[in-house]
Amino acid sequence: MRLHLGYVPLCDAAPVIVAHELGFARDEGLDLDLTAEPSWATLRDRLALGHLDAAHMLAPLALASALGLSGPPARLKVPLSLSLNGNAITLTGALWAEMAPDSDDLDTVARAFAAAVRARLAAGRGVTLGTVHPFSSHTYQIRLFAERGGLDPAAIRLVAVPPQHSVEALSRGLVDGFCAGAPWNGVAVAAGIGRIAALGCELTPDSPEKVLAVSDRRDEATLPLVRAVVRAALWCAEPGNRNELAHRLARRAYLGLDADLIARTLEGDIALDGTRRRHAPTYLRLGAPALAPRSEHVRWLVAQMRAAGQIPPGPDPLPDALALYRDDLFTEAWPAP
Repeated sequence: MRLHLGYVPLCDAAPVIVAHELGFARDEGLDLDLTAEPSWATLRDRLALGHLDAAHMLAPLALASALGLSGPPARLKVPLSLSLNGNAITLTGALWAEMAPDSDDLDTVARAFAAAVRARLAAGRGVTLGTVHPFSSHTYQIRLFAERGGLDPAAIRLVAVPPQHSVEALSRGLVDGFCAGAPWNGVAVAAGIGRIAALGCELTPDSPEKVLAVSDRRDEATLPLVRAVVRAALWCAEPGNRNELAHRLARRAYLGLDADLIARTLEGDIALDGTRRRHAPTYLRLGAPALAPRSEHVRWLVAQMRAAGQIPPGPDPLPDALALYRDDLFTEAWPAP
């Protein structure tokens, strides 16, 4: 059975990449055609229009697509969570210098950021941050970071930048910072053009990140696909496999980046800037902690969507959003031992 599966080049695409690379999909009778999509909006549209059968997808975007809040309405189900955490907010050196926080404490940095934004607004300049898509945990984490410093999130201009283009946008001065998933924050630091201000796992611990979204047109493929990706995700989570995983993800066909940088990211060894590092074991969580689709994730995401003004007046979307997460399919495909 042949399936077309889309992903965006990120470390947390690892389970679907490994399901293909190591033959877990083939063991389940599946031939996966993987496609690196140029943006989340493109992936969303191709999945909704039937060009893709399944996708590595932003959890809130899967909800928004199925609820008709973003792009063509899609008939989807989410039988599997792929990752928790993995994001960070990276700022330009110039903005960091204006902030001049006297410690790396999150509250201190958030207050310094808020003060710098207010100063820029008073000078008629403002601050522009990149987010990977409006319907993303990245957007919500930027908002929560602003609020943590006492700043109204509306004071920040947000623009959508695909994660793999966020470093270029920063280097060209198109944005003053961005929130993106691993490994792109590390790439900006390694290039000497960014400073990590906040880790997503500190702002919202165990935040729902990517899910496996499957088109209702491919019901017969759902259970074998879930089994294959679960096996791959468990392989990815094994510490002894991280070096091999980093080298596979580093290939030009996938992320096309330095394998050592990816390996450090998978270890949670985060370079904040050229001199300071932070060890964050939960920076990106793959494997067992992330796999089962959980109703509390849906409730949190819908609450964030509502706080961001993304849910129009009308019926409460929560029941339909909860119905999208199919823990019954996960349990059927991967019963507890």
